[in-house]
Amino acid sequence: MRRVSRIAVAGVATAALAATVSACGSSSTSSSAGKGKDLGLALAYDVGGKGDQSFNDAATSGMDKADQQYGYKSTAVEPQDGESDADKAQRLETLAKAGYNPVIGVGYSYAPAVKEVAAKFPKVTFGIIDDNTIKADNVADLVFHEEQASYLAGVAAAKATKTNTVGFIGGVDVPLIHKFEAGFEQGVADTKKGVKVKSQYLTETAAEGGFSSPDKGKTAADGQIDGGADVVYAAAGLSGQGVIQSAAAHKVWAIGVDSDQYKQDALAKYKDHILTSAMKDVAGAVYNLAKSVHDGKPETGEIRASLATGGVSLADSNPAFKTNADIQAALKKAEAGIKDGSIVVKTS
Repeated sequence: MRRVSRIAVAGVATAALAATVSACGSSSTSSSAGKGKDLGLALAYDVGGKGDQSFNDAATSGMDKADQQYGYKSTAVEPQDGESDADKAQRLETLAKAGYNPVIGVGYSYAPAVKEVAAKFPKVTFGIIDDNTIKADNVADLVFHEEQASYLAGVAAAKATKTNTVGFIGGVDVPLIHKFEAGFEQGVADTKKGVKVKSQYLTETAAEGGFSSPDKGKTAADGQIDGGADVVYAAAGLSGQGVIQSAAAHKVWAIGVDSDQYKQDALAKYKDHILTSAMKDVAGAVYNLAKSVHDGKPETGEIRASLATGGVSLADSNPAFKTNADIQAALKKAEAGIKDGSIVVKTS
């Protein structure tokens, strides 16, 4: 039912944007688009959409902060099932024509669309999260050292496990998620010898629902926990909610991702089983790009956040995690090693 409502919302939002363009009498081309930048920024959500308590919601937080700071009336548009690159490009073009600036594709799947549309609207700043392949004067590639936060998650998992078995669940089998897996496995191995890591991917492609299916996440976590895992880390977007639900049902630990999932209202009844979350500051990346456009100095090129810049981190909202001296001492040592270069975290 949730996906049906999102598709409906997407249709309404697209229609509303089209109406805005029509009402303004706009047939904007690259020479005129972007002049209405005070309208605010626009987000084109990745699969899972708003309410994933993870990646997309982090982007929303950045948009909300920009709205509060600058009095913007920003917008965000939901994805639709089975959409093509052409559908994504049309969405971005509609947003650019309507006067939104910057226009941000939330997720690597927007790369072809951002590349195409940015070339048509050189006066509009475009951003893409989790992709660094677009080289254009008006595109900001907003990327992260996810493997560093995942390494810390592995350290925490190794210290927390009592069965010497932990789990990793990736949403989709793609290079981006391989970074999460690699960092996690290395953090576990460097911290406690003999701990087994069970790794599993939910789907081969995003279209199969790997980032948007809590039921798939729950089934995978149930299997790993039945196999002995007592800490399970998911890098799976909305599907991660099912992993957290499973961990709570089995009274073991879950490690969240992207946002501080311990603090998410929709996950409140499971929070006592969310040890920590491997966060990346998507909210900060979105806000900073909007601020740069507002200030007349748009960010462009690759902008990569790391542990050293504060762009990736582990959440410490759970008191059971924050007050665990053994875990905190191990994390402090690991953080120092990553920052001074004595620990080089793998990305695959």
